[in-house]
Amino acid sequence: MAYLEYRFQLEPFQPYNEILVAQLAEIGFDSFIEKESTVFAYAKESEFKVELLEELDFFQLPGLKVDYDYKVLPKENWNKKWEESFEPIQVDNFCLIRAPFHAVKEECKYEIIIEPKMSFGTGHHATTQLMIRQMKGIELENKTVLDMGSGTGILAILAQKMGAKKVTAIDIEEWAFENMQENVERNHSSEVTPYLGGLEVLEENNEKYDLILANINKNILFEQLPTYRSKLRPGGNILLSGFFDVDTDEFEDWAQEHHMTVVDQNYTASWACLRLKQI
Repeated sequence: MAYLEYRFQLEPFQPYNEILVAQLAEIGFDSFIEKESTVFAYAKESEFKVELLEELDFFQLPGLKVDYDYKVLPKENWNKKWEESFEPIQVDNFCLIRAPFHAVKEECKYEIIIEPKMSFGTGHHATTQLMIRQMKGIELENKTVLDMGSGTGILAILAQKMGAKKVTAIDIEEWAFENMQENVERNHSSEVTPYLGGLEVLEENNEKYDLILANINKNILFEQLPTYRSKLRPGGNILLSGFFDVDTDEFEDWAQEHHMTVVDQNYTASWACLRLKQI
């Protein structure tokens, strides 16, 4: 699987870097690295549509100068490049996400060790950190958890470390599933069961969950929310992210229509995370 590496040189860099990343994430870019005045963005070559990039209104923003180019990055070079640039992520004193070659930080309550392969699966994306902060306020001892669109398994692994007795982790991407299996083993997370597939995997099992995690894009969330709702135990929670703060009203309307309520929410860099609970 080859990736495209796009290099965006921005002048000025802030706050346009955040706007650019938000818009690129909507059209298929899934990984980002920022260095000085440059944003490096990555998308799968087989799925990328250059016309979507060319149509972004970002390039028309007043006061902005932007120059960009791209190159094809073979899989082996991509993995090496990301490993070289990977930095540990610390969410408050609650959770540290690090590679095996990073130092341990004793002040963090939970530690997750992963091999750096994709930035969306390493905790660097704002939505992953939003989800972790929401999980911080939920009691998971002896609970059952679903992590839908689990990626490299960070949230699923954290759920077990927080005391969940059974965690189902589902992802449709083969590379993510394979890396998830590696990370589950690396973190001794024997109660996390990874599955390769999509909504059909969830529909085929009879499990009910106390907590459902879904850090996916807006359209998929709306498509899958009815199934999540049907799989939720009474009094359970659904954590949603992967969408922008301007979209929250739509999710609040959906929740009201389906006898749920938004009990908490947090935001960063235009991204949103909502916690829904049964009424």
